[in-house]
Amino acid sequence: MAQDLDLAFSALADPTRRSILAALSGGERTVGDLVSLHPLSQPAITKHLNVLERARLIQRGRVGQTRPCSLDPEGLKVVADWVARYRAHWDQAFDRMEDYLNTLSFSETPDD
Repeated sequence: MAQDLDLAFSALADPTRRSILAALSGGERTVGDLVSLHPLSQPAITKHLNVLERARLIQRGRVGQTRPCSLDPEGLKVVADWVARYRAHWDQAFDRMEDYLNTLSFSETPDD
């Protein structure tokens, strides 16, 4: 799992790859569709897709001459699970801070 997580975060570090994932969040797209959304050549987009596929963040198929791409829920789950563990930690820390601040008595004085 650590290797999957490393590959996923490495892939997510690039803004073009994040943009590709955002485009795929709306549903399946062909490589041609993704090329038309970015100011990059088809070979450059294909390289980004290869990185995303190795990281298991997307899946690519073949339908005739087209290569439809879609999000890979399993790869994204690895990232979501990792983030969820830390989110729970921070939620608890903020709840404790809120409780502490609520125990403090603040006297309001006008700023005259």
